[in-house]
Amino acid sequence: MALDIVGITDAAVSHAMACGHFEAVNGHEPKSAPTAGGLTAAVWTDRVSPVRSSGLDSLSVLLVLNVRIYTAAQQMPADAIDPAMLAAVDVLCAAYVGDFTLGGLVRQVDVLGAHGQPLDVRAGYLQQDGVPFRVMTISLPCIVNDLWEEVA
Repeated sequence: MALDIVGITDAAVSHAMACGHFEAVNGHEPKSAPTAGGLTAAVWTDRVSPVRSSGLDSLSVLLVLNVRIYTAAQQMPADAIDPAMLAAVDVLCAAYVGDFTLGGLVRQVDVLGAHGQPLDVRAGYLQQDGVPFRVMTISLPCIVNDLWEEVA
């Protein structure tokens, strides 16, 4: 079985596009500053790690996607930045928990981190192309069953 990274990434992107909070959603980590004036999102792979499986002859993996939300850090009113971002985070996390299998593409979103990485949101700042951005990054851990065959 091959990892359907395009399908899984598209599912995460689709949730972001459908939530109505973003002016743009990218399916890759941007190399340049977002050009949209409001909230922008980007989805990309952070890591792939083997996890304990059923003991059969195939290995399951933990696929962690980053879903990063961007907005200009220097905008007014400054007190409105985090509430707008957290509203988007709330809708996205609810969508990822509600669509626990991302449309049947993964066994589960590992919400509580049974395999190491829980669903997690981290806030911070990022400087890109000389422009400061407020960011919130959702770690979206997905368990993909029976991905790699173990051959004796």
